[in-house]
Amino acid sequence: MNITIWNEYRHEKENETVKAVYPEGIHHALASFLNVEHNVTTATLDEPQHGLTDEVLSQTDVLVWWGHKAHDEVEDLIVEKVKQRVLDGMGLVVLHSGHFSKIFKSLMGTSCDLKWREADEKERLWVVDPTHPITRGIESHFELEKEEIYGEHFDIPTPDETVFISWFEGGEVFRSGVTFKRGNGKIFYFRPGHESYPTYYNTNVQQVIKNGIVWAYSSGTPKHEYGNAIPLEKISEK
Repeated sequence: MNITIWNEYRHEKENETVKAVYPEGIHHALASFLNVEHNVTTATLDEPQHGLTDEVLSQTDVLVWWGHKAHDEVEDLIVEKVKQRVLDGMGLVVLHSGHFSKIFKSLMGTSCDLKWREADEKERLWVVDPTHPITRGIESHFELEKEEIYGEHFDIPTPDETVFISWFEGGEVFRSGVTFKRGNGKIFYFRPGHESYPTYYNTNVQQVIKNGIVWAYSSGTPKHEYGNAIPLEKISEK
C-alpha cells in the first residue's frame, strides 16, 4: 500500500518538551513502524499545498492525519480535494486531536467537540468488538501510563462500528476507536496520541494503527456512476 502521513508539525518545532519526545516529528515516528510493510511518504502543513498535491493524493491508498493547533490554517481547497479522494475510495485514519480537523468535521457533518483535560492520567482502552480486524493482535484491553483525557459526549454521528472504549483515571469514558464509511471510502478515528506523551512508541498503539490502515484500504473498489443512466435492457414500446 501507498501510505501518506500528514502531520501539522508545529509543536515539535516550537515546544522543547514535544521536540524531546518526537525529535523528528510525529510523522516520522509513525513512518518508522509503518514503512516496514508499506510505501510511506510524509506531508506537513507548511509545505506547498500542505504536501498534498494532486499527484500525492492520487497515489495515496490510505491517508493518516494528525493535527492540533493549526486546523484553521489548512486551506479549504485542499480539504475538498482530500474529501473527494475519500469519497472516491481513499482510506482515512484520523488520530487524536485530528477530531477537530477540517477534513474530519466535513466528513462527519457535526462539531466533533468533546471534553478534555491534561493531568497525566492513566488510560485503559477496552476492546468492544474482539472480532473486528482492527483489534487483531490486541488483548481484551491495554493501558497507557499517561495521556490527555477525552470525555463524552463526543459530538460525532453514530459510528458504523465502535471498536474501542477508553476509561480514564479521573472517571471519564470515551469512544476511542470508531469507524465510518463515506462514499467509497472508509474512515477510522483512533483517540490516543497527545503530542507531549510517547504514545506512538507503544506497541499496542502501533498495532492498532497498522490494523486500521489495512482495514481502511479499499483494493479495486469500483467507482459507481451517477446521474442520467442508459438502460441496460431494451425498453419495449407500450
